[in-house]
Amino acid sequence: MIGESLEFLSTGWKGTPEKFIFDRMTKYSSEIFKTSLLGQPAAVFCGAACNKFLFSNENKLVTAWWPESVNKVFPSSLQTNSMEEAKKMRKMLPNFLKAEALQGYIGIMDTIAQRHFKSSWENHDQVMVFPMAKKYTFWLACRLFISVEDPTHIARFDDPFRLLASGIISIPIDLPGTPFNRAIKASNFIRKELVAIIKQRKIDLGEGKASTTQDILSHMLTVTDEDGKHMVELDIADKILGLLIGGHDTASAACTFIVKYLAELPHIYDGVYKEQMEIARSKAPGELLNWDDIQKMKYSWNVAREVLRLAPPLQGAFREAINDFIFNGFSIPKGWKLYWSANSTHKSAQYFPEPEKFDPTRFEGAGPAPYTFVPFGGGPRMCPGKEYARLEILVFMHNLVKRFKWEKVLPDEKIVVDPMPMPANDLPVRLYPHKA
Repeated sequence: MIGESLEFLSTGWKGTPEKFIFDRMTKYSSEIFKTSLLGQPAAVFCGAACNKFLFSNENKLVTAWWPESVNKVFPSSLQTNSMEEAKKMRKMLPNFLKAEALQGYIGIMDTIAQRHFKSSWENHDQVMVFPMAKKYTFWLACRLFISVEDPTHIARFDDPFRLLASGIISIPIDLPGTPFNRAIKASNFIRKELVAIIKQRKIDLGEGKASTTQDILSHMLTVTDEDGKHMVELDIADKILGLLIGGHDTASAACTFIVKYLAELPHIYDGVYKEQMEIARSKAPGELLNWDDIQKMKYSWNVAREVLRLAPPLQGAFREAINDFIFNGFSIPKGWKLYWSANSTHKSAQYFPEPEKFDPTRFEGAGPAPYTFVPFGGGPRMCPGKEYARLEILVFMHNLVKRFKWEKVLPDEKIVVDPMPMPANDLPVRLYPHKA
């Protein structure tokens, strides 16, 4: 039942999730090994060839699988499973999350970033970066997905979302006080709140006070499926819940690690500062960032990508074998779970020479070989919010370096991975505002 789950999770709690993978690759001198994780027999697939195989055989030999804990925390009102729901979402999301649609969000993102830095960073000597980054990405997700932007309304979701995130990938023991149990309670609370927002929106749409294109929520309320049916309220609440988690948790981890690495590496900070200030100087007073500005942030995005390589917010993901198959001489039985790990390539010298070294130039020119840099996964199930993440991260970097230089308060702060990387003490930094 427990198998190697505790070891799998605990190497992350100690800050070195890749150790679980690399120890076994060495022990078995193989890129594929079997284990038992989260109550399931599993094969771990490592390296670029394995990534390519899993990402290219989606829905042919393998399909997405989530641990039982995820299905229990996100029960869908339709009684279908998370696979079916994910497929539906993927049909609907591209309209919102493709580059063209996102161009219209950049000004809103910049406005929110400015308000966020004004209220939470300026006039502070010291800030805790991780909670601040979460505040920023969550505010954006609430505004762009459900048009909620009143800070007190958003703050009501803070705690429940924290509990939800830490209990999603956990050992599914539903007893009072376990992370799993707290996540289920938090999930129910958030869905109730969302249903209230959805009911109000229906009224507003009916009275012409809201537009059908203003955000993902309006879109979900107006689209119909093949049979002309509208989505059920609880169902919409589930979808929005999934989006709010996917849309803020991972990005806040990325923003936090960008702040950490820029504090540790002044020469990298200087490169980002120079690029962002050129953009800032080209703007008229009060003019917001736009698509052209984002396209100029080449060095900044290479820095962000190197951060995603060294601290991938998503450690990896599971698939399930839908048929028996043989890969590289290993026979994989139908029903077995397969786990791919971003760290198996990101931290490997075979794909990234001197893997521990921070080097944004890896992404210049043709960049890393295919299937080696996989912070967003790959294949048909690649993260649909990849472009959205790029924008919110770059808007954050722009607004941050334009205002401050900073240093870490705790030079040796530990990193824990549970299931996302985070600084053990929330990354406190001392801020030094630039002289106007």
